[in-house]
Amino acid sequence: MSGLVGFEHIGMTSGDLDRTIAFYCDLLGLRLALRKPGLAFLDAGGGMLEVFGPADGAATARDVPPDEAGMRHLTLAFADVDAIFAQLEAAGVPIVERPRDAHNTEMIKRVAFVRDPDGIIVELIERADSR
Repeated sequence: MSGLVGFEHIGMTSGDLDRTIAFYCDLLGLRLALRKPGLAFLDAGGGMLEVFGPADGAATARDVPPDEAGMRHLTLAFADVDAIFAQLEAAGVPIVERPRDAHNTEMIKRVAFVRDPDGIIVELIERADSR
């Protein structure tokens, strides 16, 4: 019988692989699981980021317009959104939205948004107590 085992990874492109690894591992706490020339897998605990780093770099990401299909953001769960947000702000990470109470309280308690070094929106959440 074949069945879903779980979420494996999402692929993304980075303009500077070392900078992206430093952001996600050093600042956000992901673990470098594999590093090869031009490629890294970063373990987030429930799935991974596969990061491709072209030798010639890559342009900054653009936000997906509301009327266009695509990935809108990457979400990572933390025990304390306010604490991780303060660390990121102190490190000079670009802020999209400061911490606030979430709208979908059945799933999420607190939420904030920042941008990674390539301009990708990263949502920081605290899960609802029921989860």
